[in-house]
Order: sequence, then structure tokens, then C-alpha cells
Amino acid sequence: MASISGSIDTPQRPLSEVSTRPNPLQRAALVWRYRELLVSLVRKELKIKYKNSALGFVWSLLNPALYLVVFYIVFQVFLKNGIPYFAIFLLAGLLPWNLYGVALGAATASITSNASLVTKVWFPREILPLAAIGAGLVHFALQTLVLFAALLLFRYPPAWSYLPLIPLALFTLVLLLAAFSVGLAAINVYARDTQHLLELALLAWFWMTPIVYPYRQVADRVGSLFLLNPLTPIVITFQRAIYNKTDVVSRPKGGGPPSVIHVLPPHADWLWYTRNLGIVIVISSLMLLGALAIFGRLEDNFAEEI
Repeated sequence: MASISGSIDTPQRPLSEVSTRPNPLQRAALVWRYRELLVSLVRKELKIKYKNSALGFVWSLLNPALYLVVFYIVFQVFLKNGIPYFAIFLLAGLLPWNLYGVALGAATASITSNASLVTKVWFPREILPLAAIGAGLVHFALQTLVLFAALLLFRYPPAWSYLPLIPLALFTLVLLLAAFSVGLAAINVYARDTQHLLELALLAWFWMTPIVYPYRQVADRVGSLFLLNPLTPIVITFQRAIYNKTDVVSRPKGGGPPSVIHVLPPHADWLWYTRNLGIVIVISSLMLLGALAIFGRLEDNFAEEI
């Protein structure tokens, strides 16, 4: 019979438990490992959005078309901003903004709107906001058809030498979007007002970004401070490549002397645009690592909070 102090071996517990929570880089690797699930969730997002819809993906084309009509009437007919080919100028900035605003709103609510998945099945939860971004990219690709149609209609040539900057600008936009989406999706689980506050923030952000007015209209007054808005370098890169003008001559329809409208930086070259995008890429990368770290700390109680 073994004594109380007997020789029965018992497992020794460590004095302190080591956390097994993956670091941000490991979390990114997990997302890559589950990339097939990410693609499946993107398909699910697209199917749910247009389920039982007669027009389906045509709604993606109507969105920028309606914006174009409304802003054209306001800024060309009533306010008379005088920008020639305003439709091209507007679409060049509106398409990246639509991707950013719509995808960020959907990504912020992605955890709470997929409660059944979060509480029943394990997978890297970061995939949910990233799936919203993936669906946004599909809509972005469809909406570019409106831009191509406008270029053909007006027989308007883009800046061919600056077109290679478009993929870099799009990559920068997606990286910035991923950083905000992952962080806000986790915070929104605990503070549901986040998604409503975001709607107000995006409304103000839209008007702080040179989409319906020229970049230099503000930059000539505040200087490089305008570039503190991370969307500004992205939008003006799209405008430089597509609108293809730094200064335009406005000729009033009712007569009168023509005037010069300064649109984009006159002496900015490839290096200037690439440098500004590179700064946003570096900042967005650090923000994404921070967002993944925040997400890792908050996700433990997602099921209880949802």
C-alpha cells in the first residue's frame, strides 16, 4: 500500500503557463493557410448580397453611375466648378473610395454578422473582415467597367506612362483597408457603436479626400499637410494615371475669358507618387501588425460577447 507521501508519479505543472497565442506574423500565416476558406467566404458574401435580386451584379455598376449623375449635376450645372471632363476626374477618385468605404463598413460588422460561424466552428477569425475586402475587390473590378465606358465615350486617353502605378496604388489601398478592417471588426464585437460611428467618420473622410474637388485647391493652402490623409496619395495617383492632367483650361459656356484650374502637383513625377505610396505602405503595414495583435487579444471572448 502506498503511503500518503507515496511514490505515485504525478505530472508536474509549470510554475507559470506560457501563452500560446500566435503573434501577428503567425496569424497572417494562418490566414494564408486557410486561403481556400477565404475564397469560399468571398463567394458567400457575394451570393448573400444579391440573393433574390433581379439585377444582381448590375447594382455594382449602378452605384458609381448614380454618384456620377448626382455630382455632375451639382458641381457642373449648379456650382460650375469648370473642370473639363469632370466625369473622368470624378470616377478616377470615386472608384477607389467606393472600394474603401463600402468594404470597411462591411468588414467592421463582419464578426457580429457571422455569429453562427464564430460560435460553432474554429478558423482564423481575421478571415471574416478580409472576406469583406475580397467581395469589395470584385465590386471594384465590375465598377471599373463604368470608367472604361466613360473613357471610350469621351475618347479620353489616360496617362499611359503612369498606368503602372495603378496596381501599386490599389495594393496600398487594400493594405490600408486590411489594417483598419481587422482592428475595427474586433473592437465592434465589444462596442457595437463602432460601426455607426464609422458611418459618420466615412462621411467626413469623403469630403477630406480630393475626389469631387482638385487636390491643389486645398494643397496650395495647407501644403503637404493634405498628404497626412492616407487616402490622398492613393486617390491622386489614380487621378494622375486616368485623368492625365495637372492643369486644365476652363472655358465658360456663356463666354468670357478662359481660366486655368490647377488639379494635381505640376512637377510631380513617378518618384513623387511612388514615394508617397511607399510611406502609406510602411505605415499601413505597421498598423496591420498592430491590428492583428489587438485582434488576438480580443478574440478569446468573441463567442460570449456575440
